[in-house]
Amino acid sequence: MPAKVVVIGSLNMDLVTRASRLPRAGETLIGQSFSTVPGGKGANQAVASARLGAEVAMVGCVGTDAYGAQLRDALLVEGIDCQAVSTVDGSSGVALIVVDDSSQNAIVIVAGSNGELTPAKLQTFDSVLQAADVIVCQLETPMETVGHALKRGRELGKTVILNPAPASGPLPEDWYAAIDYLIPNESEASALSGVVVDSLDSAKVAATHLIKAGAGKVIITLGSEGALFTDGQGFEHLVAPKVKAVDTTAAGDTFVGGFAAALANGKSESEAIRFGQAAAALSVTRAGAQPSIPTLHDVQGLVSS
Repeated sequence: MPAKVVVIGSLNMDLVTRASRLPRAGETLIGQSFSTVPGGKGANQAVASARLGAEVAMVGCVGTDAYGAQLRDALLVEGIDCQAVSTVDGSSGVALIVVDDSSQNAIVIVAGSNGELTPAKLQTFDSVLQAADVIVCQLETPMETVGHALKRGRELGKTVILNPAPASGPLPEDWYAAIDYLIPNESEASALSGVVVDSLDSAKVAATHLIKAGAGKVIITLGSEGALFTDGQGFEHLVAPKVKAVDTTAAGDTFVGGFAAALANGKSESEAIRFGQAAAALSVTRAGAQPSIPTLHDVQGLVSS
């Protein structure tokens, strides 16, 4: 049986527009297209893990609006266990996304129902956490809930992954000891460590800082430059596959979901990172968040080619 990955996090409806470039302050641009696409870092990572070979359960909240039903249905179609996806009064989370012609994006998130995922609500689904092999969290739900999830995962002896996104500053000091794998991108690593990450050398400095803070192992994703891994004993730079990017939305989520699925299914850390990189590389060649996430068959084809 495939291993169980439990993702605790956000479900958002992505409202996506494409424009020639990102707007400047006070500027109005004419957009090229508009679409609504199921997203949210938590849901994206759950979909990625499910498509990439894991049995997955999602823990989160959706609203009573039309988006809520659509977000839940999008997970159910992927075979994801949604018993811990609660419906709460009010609007679902949304993300307003602008993608430019160079495939870069700018995102504004409104938490909506994601803000209702409290520690008390999480405790009612403790049996879901107990059944996990790997627990994955991000930062689009209340901080106290994320902290509770990390520490509960450690108490249960699970493999705990934190993707600290979005990050605007250092994590609470008492979180680090509960994290097996901390997976920030360059800007998130900068926010967490206080080190400006703009090169491989500066990424090593930031990663060392995060290890000293107490994280078990650190993977800093570097976009087209690959990923840097450290366990505190040394560094490994894993080069990313070269592809032509169309849309980078959900690339990081695809990496995290793929890494979690591969790790849960017994792959080594290096193998799991390379698997996540291959999945992320395929995702940026397609538009959208969840629609861009590849399947296990897709990734196996890329890895074997």
